[in-house]
Amino acid sequence: MDPEECWKSLEDKILAGNIAMDMGRVRAAYEYAVKLHEGQKRRDGSPYVTHCVATAEIIAEQGLDEDSIVSALLHDVIEDTPATHDDVKRQFGATVADIVEGVTKLTRVQYTSHEEEQAENLRKMLIAMAKDIRVILIKIADRLHNMRTMDYQSGEKQLIKSAETMEIYAPIAHRLGMQKIKWELEDRSLYYLDREGYKEITDALSTRMDTLRVFMDKVEKQIQKRMDDEGIDATVYGRIKHIYSIYRKMFAQQLDINGIFDLCAFRVIVDSIPDCYNALGMIHDMYKPVPGRFKDYVSTPKPNGYQSVHTTVIGSEGIPFEVQIRTWDMHLTAEYGVAAHWKYKSGEQGVKEGDEEKFAWVRRLLEAQQETDATEFVHDLKIDMFADEVFVFTPSGDVINLPAGATPIDFAYAIHSGVGNAMVGASVNGRIVTFDHVLQNGDIVEVRTSKSAPGPSRDWLQLAKSSSARTKIKQWFKKEKREENVQRGREMFDAELRRNGLTMADVMDEDVLPHILKKLSVPSMDELYAAIGYGGQTAVRSVNRVKDELAHIKRPEKKTVLDKINEQAEKRVSRPQKAVHGILVEGLDNCLIKFSKCCTPVPGDDIVGFITRGNGVSIHRTDCQNYLRQRLSTGADGRWIEVSWADHTTDLYITTLRILAKERSGLIMDIATALNALNAKVRSLSARDVGNDQSTAAVTVEVRDLAELKVIINRLAAIRGVIEVRRASS
Repeated sequence: MDPEECWKSLEDKILAGNIAMDMGRVRAAYEYAVKLHEGQKRRDGSPYVTHCVATAEIIAEQGLDEDSIVSALLHDVIEDTPATHDDVKRQFGATVADIVEGVTKLTRVQYTSHEEEQAENLRKMLIAMAKDIRVILIKIADRLHNMRTMDYQSGEKQLIKSAETMEIYAPIAHRLGMQKIKWELEDRSLYYLDREGYKEITDALSTRMDTLRVFMDKVEKQIQKRMDDEGIDATVYGRIKHIYSIYRKMFAQQLDINGIFDLCAFRVIVDSIPDCYNALGMIHDMYKPVPGRFKDYVSTPKPNGYQSVHTTVIGSEGIPFEVQIRTWDMHLTAEYGVAAHWKYKSGEQGVKEGDEEKFAWVRRLLEAQQETDATEFVHDLKIDMFADEVFVFTPSGDVINLPAGATPIDFAYAIHSGVGNAMVGASVNGRIVTFDHVLQNGDIVEVRTSKSAPGPSRDWLQLAKSSSARTKIKQWFKKEKREENVQRGREMFDAELRRNGLTMADVMDEDVLPHILKKLSVPSMDELYAAIGYGGQTAVRSVNRVKDELAHIKRPEKKTVLDKINEQAEKRVSRPQKAVHGILVEGLDNCLIKFSKCCTPVPGDDIVGFITRGNGVSIHRTDCQNYLRQRLSTGADGRWIEVSWADHTTDLYITTLRILAKERSGLIMDIATALNALNAKVRSLSARDVGNDQSTAAVTVEVRDLAELKVIINRLAAIRGVIEVRRASS
């Protein structure tokens, strides 16, 4: 697409929305983006600016304002071009510059792990979002277009970005009420995470499409006629449920596609709230309602502002289907979410007065990240946004919204931290329950408190489901139990050191300690112990960072005169052997090294070398079937030689795992999600049916050593339905 066609496409989208704006300023932003991104290409070969325009078009489709569209056009200029915040501010004003800065990732900072980088970028984005909601709207539009063009990325990047989209961006879109975009993000992510499951559903829908359309047309006409006869002005239409919602139902209920009957849903849009309930009565009169499937989100809206009355009924053909009844205002909110309410006028930003509660989850997450490490923050973010919700009541009738699986502990801290800290008992629907009791929709929960309560137990950190409750519990321990925290944390840290073959003396060495404190960002070891003690930091993560730092610290060697004499003598009679790809070959330097594809050895494996004819030395594991067979057939003919791993290597090594599992939908997605959670470097992932209700998957990864590989194997082995995980060997 040439520059003028690109501009015309955006202009048409803006004009279609009837949004008053200075098109000259938008054009100037477009030309500025073209100039700055000149020479940059997308993976498909198109000019990079086409991505900026596509992002701006998505923003225009949401009906947002001039600053939003200008910011969308410029959203990558600070990150990917020489432009600075001040440059953008001079050209397009402070508001646009701040939005673009908010969208920009923290790419100039070095992190020790992917979790840290992801956590810091998310934290920065949430802070910017709390100031101006347009930051996250542009970020979601940016991700949506990237998912639409994901075919051109590598297989590894497709898996990583799709898992991140499913776990982070789709839930944020849900939290903001942007259902249409959420559905597209989920469906596109599923396509890359589980292509077989995706294809199974699309193929089934394709074969049933004619039947479904006939059914939907019939039901639409029946409901529309009844509304017209009763004098209710209503718009009725049906839709096929989106692919990921069908996929989740198959996964949750362990059904194949033939076991899913309610593939259709219908919407009835009316003019007023009384009409919602009148329409509900008529639909229940026309069709048989399914018990337990009625939900009233009109009187009790979801936290993201969503309102509708939901009911599931059974038609004359015996086919169940869902009906959602809402007003036009509710429909606008359901389709576009926050964008429907935050249409900006010049100079306005932030959140409208009275709507702060819709963004309380952002505030809670930002508070939580101050008391947790990076890994836990990202984990909490995923849970808080993606978990289903339960609605429970206080004895006075107030509604409390909690994540599914919440306990009385979550309820108490949702009321107030003082209530949680003083809790000594709880009852649900008049019956005394334990603190691990899982709350259900509609429960009436009462908490008993005492001024002499000892405070929360550390076990509560495992029982609480919400990050908000866990944060408040940690804050109590941090404030009230410092000495106990220090003692407990020291013991946990010492035990973890010993598990890793280290001692306190290794850390407390005067040449080492300053480096360790800097690495852990703590002023003293007591501060670290306290953080581990109250749960703000983990001993495992701390020791891993200590090990990483110890590997890089050059300690001054304290040598005796005899040491120096011996060292000089050794230098005269020998020279250090050079490692090639982390391999030392006895008696040879700089020889060609090849790692056998039959057994893919990694550092930590017992290995042996085979001198090939013209291809250097081939490295095998000593348990490799090829090695064992050739050893038996050729005997000790001198071509098998001793090799060893170098003490330190920074190389990554490719190895393949074979996974045998019970055949089920969602297997590939679970494998991909598990690998992404470990930040594994995936080269390829495939699966096939092997009969007997079993599937086999092959995953090729890059690892540093055997220890890292074992972590991956153990994580994959824990996936539901997995029978065996083994390394490839011939």
